[in-house]
Amino acid sequence: MKITVLCENTTENPSLTAEHGLSILIETAEKRILFDMGQTEAFARNAEKLGIDLRNVDFAVLSHGHYDHGGGLSEFLRINSKAPVYISSRAFGEHYNGSEKYIGLDENLRSCGRLIPVSENTGISEEAEIAIVSPEQLLCPIEPFGLKIKRNSVLYNEDFRHEQFLMIRENGKICLFSGCAHTGVVNLMGIFMPDVFVGGFHFSKLDPVKDSERLKRDARRLLSSHCCFYTCHCTGQAQFDLMKDVMGSSLSRIYTGFSGNI
Repeated sequence: MKITVLCENTTENPSLTAEHGLSILIETAEKRILFDMGQTEAFARNAEKLGIDLRNVDFAVLSHGHYDHGGGLSEFLRINSKAPVYISSRAFGEHYNGSEKYIGLDENLRSCGRLIPVSENTGISEEAEIAIVSPEQLLCPIEPFGLKIKRNSVLYNEDFRHEQFLMIRENGKICLFSGCAHTGVVNLMGIFMPDVFVGGFHFSKLDPVKDSERLKRDARRLLSSHCCFYTCHCTGQAQFDLMKDVMGSSLSRIYTGFSGNI
């Protein structure tokens, strides 16, 4: 399986655009899959520079209903006229960072006719499945880190019920793709037991000094899962560096323009 990071917070290629967000092209033996679309059309411009034709994508998956993962959705729908987009049935909720900053999706896309709402584990092909996590499966509590959801004009701490995951089984391995692991990367290891994990850890709001013991503890837990981790976006560079000291070769950083087999 090959992945190419079309957009992420950082890049090592000055000709590509980096932005806060995530978009990954996944190429399996059977399908070409777009996982998330960043916050703008930057992912598409980067794909063009990398010689990737997004018209050939077979289907897309939106990991959750935040702008930095679905802001480029309209651009993908414009470029690719056929691929279905699998999206949580809860993705169009009123999502906020704090009490005032709206971070949800463009409501105008709700009725575009190309979106397939997902509310339970859903098989897409022989190798690919959308996986959902229920609150009952969580071993560790969720930390909202200031993220909110508005229901009936009242703001509540985000419960991330709109988050979904892409699980691909290929060559005897389970690869789990996550946008931000809002429901907890340690939880995800216990629930899915993947061989490979790709996505953010959502640790960037942890203080690498004050929370260093917490980060080291979680790093040891992840290391004990015997999974290979490719992380990015919301993990945080200082947090990554601290965890890398614990996890060694089990932990790698990916960035805009990264391409390789996993």
